[in-house]
Amino acid sequence: MYRFSSPLPTLSDSHHRIKTPSLTAKAAIRFPSLGLVWRKHPHRQALRRSSAIPALFLALVIGAVMATGAEAEDKPYPEILKTIEQQGIRILGEMQVPGGLRAFAAKAGAQPLAIYLTPDNQHVVVGTLVDAYGQDMAEDQLKKMVEQPLSEATWTKLEAATWVRDGNPNAPRVIYTFTDPNCPYCNRFWLAARPWIESGKVQLRHVMVGVIRQDSPAKAAAILQAKSPEDARMENERKHADGGIAPLDRVDDHTTRQLERNAALMTELGFGGTPAIVFKGADGTVDTFPGLPSDAQMEVLLGPK
Repeated sequence: MYRFSSPLPTLSDSHHRIKTPSLTAKAAIRFPSLGLVWRKHPHRQALRRSSAIPALFLALVIGAVMATGAEAEDKPYPEILKTIEQQGIRILGEMQVPGGLRAFAAKAGAQPLAIYLTPDNQHVVVGTLVDAYGQDMAEDQLKKMVEQPLSEATWTKLEAATWVRDGNPNAPRVIYTFTDPNCPYCNRFWLAARPWIESGKVQLRHVMVGVIRQDSPAKAAAILQAKSPEDARMENERKHADGGIAPLDRVDDHTTRQLERNAALMTELGFGGTPAIVFKGADGTVDTFPGLPSDAQMEVLLGPK
């Protein structure tokens, strides 16, 4: 999982997380324990958080901020936010909140975060800003920005990625899923999707990555460099309980670049682990789902059986 100076809420256990290095920049990032409570939505990761923040903490932060919200609107993003992004946190945009704070909506994998910048631009606080009545000042903005549908350009990037097809090439519905050969939840998603695949209704496109174990890149390369990547990926799924496909002794430079580009795209889309699913909703908008879907969620993603 992501490692920070203090614990962040983690993704669902049905989501195999990438391990990334801790922050090393001189500008410290502080994530004090704020009693956050994150709940799941039946379709997406929900944005509900508790407003149980110590009053003293809020008083200290707000009292220290001298800049006004109007002044912050035209300011560029500070370097510390760029440092955060390099560690896998995706900054979605700036929010408008009272008290003179600069606030930013962000995602750590699929986890929504509200980030507040201190006046010196050297520290950030992740938490919930509430008023005297306990009302979250950023909740609606954060929810809107996190749930904003992805652009059609994202779908085009996925089409240009290195993926392995599973199912009817002329299926009416296409689903992209970032897949690590060692991921048990990817294997369970593959098994759960068989009725849709075998009926010809859905085509899964496995965007191969090697991110969760030391031999994951070599196993992903074994699939991509095989004479038939489709057959090799199927072999990995069927033998998953016994260790899956054998890793290559040597991965060529071309395949290494393909896997690196796929992993970069996964991070760009805000995912922190596998499976990471991208699909089009009933209205044609591009949407995402992190982790292993439940039975009910499968029909949302893949349509009726």
